[in-house]
Amino acid sequence: MNAPDSQTPRMIGASVKRKEDYRFLTGAGQYTDDVVLPAQTWAVFVRSPHAHARIKSIDTHAAKAAPGVVAVFTGADLAAENVGGLPCGWLIHSIDGTPMHEPPHPVIAHEKARHVGDQVALVIAGSLKEAKDAAERVEIDYEELPATVDTAHAADAGQALVHDGVPNNTCYTWGHGDKAATDAAFAQAAHVTTLDIVNNRLIPNAIEPRAVNASYSRHDDAYTVYVSNQNPHVERLLMAAFVLGLPETKLRIVAPDVGGGFGSKIFLYAEDVALTWAAKKIGRPIKWTAERSESFVSDAHGRDHVTKAELALDKDGKFLAMRVHTTANMGAYLSTFASSVPTILYATLLAGQYTTPAIYAEVKAVFTNTVPVDAYRGAGRPEATYVVERLVETAAREMNIDPAEIRRRNFITSFPYATPVGLTYDIGDYEACLSRALELADVKGFPARRDASKANGKLRGLGYSCYIEACGLAPSNIAGALGARAGLFEAGEIRVNPTGSVTVFTGSHSHGQGHETTFAQVVSERLGVPIEQIEIVHGDTARIPFGMGTYGSRSIAVGGSAIMKALDKIEAKAKKIAAHMLEAGVEDIEFADGVFRVAGTDRTKAFAEIALSAYVPHNYPLETLEPGLDESAFYDPTNFTYPSGAYLCEVEVDPDTGETRIERFTAVDDFGNVINPMIVEGQVHGGLGQGIGQAMLERCVYDNESGQLLSGSYMDYAMPHASDVPSFNVETAKGTPCTHNPLGVKGCGEAGAIGSPPAVINAIVDALGPLGVKDLQMPATPHRVWSAIQAAQSASASQQP
Repeated sequence: MNAPDSQTPRMIGASVKRKEDYRFLTGAGQYTDDVVLPAQTWAVFVRSPHAHARIKSIDTHAAKAAPGVVAVFTGADLAAENVGGLPCGWLIHSIDGTPMHEPPHPVIAHEKARHVGDQVALVIAGSLKEAKDAAERVEIDYEELPATVDTAHAADAGQALVHDGVPNNTCYTWGHGDKAATDAAFAQAAHVTTLDIVNNRLIPNAIEPRAVNASYSRHDDAYTVYVSNQNPHVERLLMAAFVLGLPETKLRIVAPDVGGGFGSKIFLYAEDVALTWAAKKIGRPIKWTAERSESFVSDAHGRDHVTKAELALDKDGKFLAMRVHTTANMGAYLSTFASSVPTILYATLLAGQYTTPAIYAEVKAVFTNTVPVDAYRGAGRPEATYVVERLVETAAREMNIDPAEIRRRNFITSFPYATPVGLTYDIGDYEACLSRALELADVKGFPARRDASKANGKLRGLGYSCYIEACGLAPSNIAGALGARAGLFEAGEIRVNPTGSVTVFTGSHSHGQGHETTFAQVVSERLGVPIEQIEIVHGDTARIPFGMGTYGSRSIAVGGSAIMKALDKIEAKAKKIAAHMLEAGVEDIEFADGVFRVAGTDRTKAFAEIALSAYVPHNYPLETLEPGLDESAFYDPTNFTYPSGAYLCEVEVDPDTGETRIERFTAVDDFGNVINPMIVEGQVHGGLGQGIGQAMLERCVYDNESGQLLSGSYMDYAMPHASDVPSFNVETAKGTPCTHNPLGVKGCGEAGAIGSPPAVINAIVDALGPLGVKDLQMPATPHRVWSAIQAAQSASASQQP
C-alpha cells in the first residue's frame, strides 16, 4: 500500500463545524416533548399557591369526574405505597461533627406545602386541555402558615420553621481552613478590606423546559422514561434504588436531544418520579412538559448567598489572609447536590489565583420557604470568584495600587501549588493571561476614552477579574471522603464496526456542548477514521455504559479521557492483529494516520483492513486473540482540572439615569489543549452572557412576608437580550496543558459565567468611584446604579461644612 499523505489534516485543534447542528437547524432534533407514545396521556400538577401551608384536606372527586380524566393522585396515595422521598447526593457535616439535617422531600407534598409551586396533586387525562381543566377542579383546604424567605435572617430566633425537626432552619454550619492562623494574620495586618456581598438568586432558563414522558410495560415489568436530563444513569440510580425501590434493570432512562441545562437538569426531580410511579398505576404512558411560568416555581434555582468577606494585607499589598462567613439558601428542600455547592465547590476555590497563606470560611446553610437551590452554571465557583475578585479590586483602590499590579504581586507562580483550602493546582500561567488581556483591552488607551466619556457627561470605568475554577469533579475516593454519595468517574466504549466505521458510547451527555463533534474529533485524530464515519451515542441507559453525565465542565476532561483509555485498548489489540497479518513482531508495528506499518519498511495495513479482519478472522491470531474490536474503559481522574483566565470589562454609565452600557469586554482563558476552538469560543460567549445577566439584570425576588415569587415571569425577571451584551473580544491563550489527563485538556463550559460578574461590577464601581461610590450589589440595574449615585452625593453633601 502507498504511504499516507503526510499532510493529513489534524482533527484536534481544528474548528470543525458541529455535526449535530444540521438536524437542529432543519428541525430534525428530537426532544422529550416530541416523543408521543401509543395510548399517550398528559399530566398537570396542581401546585401550592402558598409558600407555607398545612394541607387540611384534598377533594379530588370533581376532578376525577371531569371529561377525559384517567386518574388523580395525591401525596397520600404515594405515602400509602411507601414511595420514598427525593435523596440528597452529598453529606455535609457541621463544625461540631454532626451530620446535616436532611428533612424528607416528598414526591408530592403530603400534610404540608413548603414553597409556592410545591406539587400537591397530579392529574392525568387523555389530552393536555382535559388535564388542565380537571386540575382546576381539585379542591384543597389550606391552613396558611407564616413563611420564612429572607436568606440573611432565616436562622434568626422567632423565624417560622420550614421543617419542624430542623432548629433555626439550619441545615448545617460548616467550616473550612485554618481559623486560628487566619485570625492571627488579621491581627497583624497593615490593611483590612471588608465587604458585605449578596450573590443574587438566579432562575435558570434553558430554551427547552423540563419534560418527562414515562411508560410501563407489563411484558417485562419495566419502565421507560424519556426526560430532559443531563445525567441519565444518575437519575436511574436515584429513582430506582432510593425512591421507588426498583431493580435498576427495570428502569430505562432516555435523555434525547436536550435544549440546554446549565446545571438545572442534573437533578432528580419530583415530577420524574411521580410520572414513573403513576405510569404503572394507569397502564399508559404519561407526558408532562413544564410551562415557562411553572418552571419558575419548580426548577432548582441558583446562587443565593449572603456573605461577609475580609481580606488582610501587609503594607505592600501582599495578601496575608482571607476570612469569609456565608449564609447559603437551600430553599425548602435539599436538592440532589445542593449541600455541596456552598461548601466543597465554593470554599475550596477561595484562594483564587493567589498565594494567600491563610483562609478560613464558615458556611451556614439554611432552609427557607422558597424553591430549592442547587448547582447552576459554575456551581459555587462563581460565588467564590465574586468574593475573591471583589475583595482584591476593592483592596487595590483602598491602598491606591493598580488593580493589575496588586494581582501580579500575589499571583501563584510555582506549580504544583497546594492552596490553604485543600486543592492542588497542577499548572497555570496567570501572568501570561493577564498581560495578554491588558494588551487586547488596550488598557493604555483607557484614560483617553475615559476623558472622552467625561466630556460627554458620562462616566467610564474599567474592571478586572482573574478567575480560576475546578472542573471535572475528582477523584472519587477524595470526593467520597468529603461526603459524595456517588463516584465521579466516566465511562467510554469504542466499537469498531467491520467496515472500519466507529461507534462511541459515552456516559457523558450533550445538551448543547457539541460532544458529537468534539468526541468524534478525538477518535478521528487517534484512529485516522474520517469524522463522518464516527457516531457518538449518549443519553440512553439501555445503550451506554454506566456514566455520571455532564456537569462541572467535566465532559472532555473526564469523558474524553475515558474514551482515550478505550482507544488505547483498541490500538493495542489492533497492533497485534496487524503484526499477525504483516508477519512482524508487535513491537515493530507503528500506527499513525490510520495506517499500521512495520517500522522502517513500506509494509502497511489500513485501519479498515484490520477492522474487517477482526470480524472476518480468516487471517487472524485466533489462538491468542478473540475476534472483534470493541473495548470499554472507565476513567477516574486523579485531580480536578484548573482552567483560569483574565477578564477586563469597560463600561460607560449615564449618571443622570444610571443606565450602564458595556463598551468592551475582553476575555483571555487558559483551557489547556483545545480540541475545537470554535466550540470553545461559543461556550465562552454563552457563559459571558449568563454572567453579565447576573451582574446587570437577573434577580429572583420573593416577597418577605407572603413568600410569593415576585419575579415569576419574563415580565419581571430580566433575561439578557442580544442588545445587553457587547461584541466580545475572546482569546484562548496558548495554554498550560493539564498534567494528569491524556488529552491535556481543561473544562471550558462555565468559565465565562464565573469570571464575568466581578469584572462587570468592578468596572461599574470604578466608573462611580469619583462620585464616592465604593460598592454596589448585583444586579447593577439602572435604578440601583442611580440610587447608589444619589446616596453617595447625599453623603458627600452632608459632610460639607
